[in-house]
Amino acid sequence: MKTITNASEILQGLAKLYPDAKCALEHENPYQLLVATVLSAQTTDKRVNTITPELFRRYPNPEMLSQAVPDELESLVRPLGFGARRSKQLLGLAAKLEKEYNGKVPQTRKELKTLPGVGQKTANVVLGNCFNHPAITVDTHVGRLTRRFGWTKETKPDAAERDLEKIIPQPQWTIACHRIIEHGRNVCHSQKPACNTCKIAPYCPQIGV
Repeated sequence: MKTITNASEILQGLAKLYPDAKCALEHENPYQLLVATVLSAQTTDKRVNTITPELFRRYPNPEMLSQAVPDELESLVRPLGFGARRSKQLLGLAAKLEKEYNGKVPQTRKELKTLPGVGQKTANVVLGNCFNHPAITVDTHVGRLTRRFGWTKETKPDAAERDLEKIIPQPQWTIACHRIIEHGRNVCHSQKPACNTCKIAPYCPQIGV
């Protein structure tokens, strides 16, 4: 069985397959990515991208979002499910940004995690994609694939993150996660991974497949 000694080959293979991989959530600034990532909980990035253009048109900054009429905001995010909860979360998020951070998205993990709806994953997404702070984001794709690679046995994201930090070189943390996510969406599917056509199969132990 191949082991984590093949991590460099897998990372190099992914880099060749997805050289331009990037965050799938459409955004133009840290505020937009923060909001989009909070909304992405329990839904897909693709669905989030269908509602954020209008959301950001109406509420282009934390100040305006904090003043949103709850029913109108709920109506806007309702297609993602849990409309009332999401609306309340965004209002709380915006209010705290205004009150405690002068309307700016904080640039540390500790501060980000004080915001409503923001946990380790969301904080890492913002840090890695907006503030050039390498961070590993363990979403469902990253968790699934790295367990198949043999890089972690953990099913809890925070524990898996700690394992992956020891394997993936720090400068690659953010981009490597984007590439793993792309591979998970395109090839290494949850139910029927396409191992027979996978370019990195020679280096993958295919654990659990």
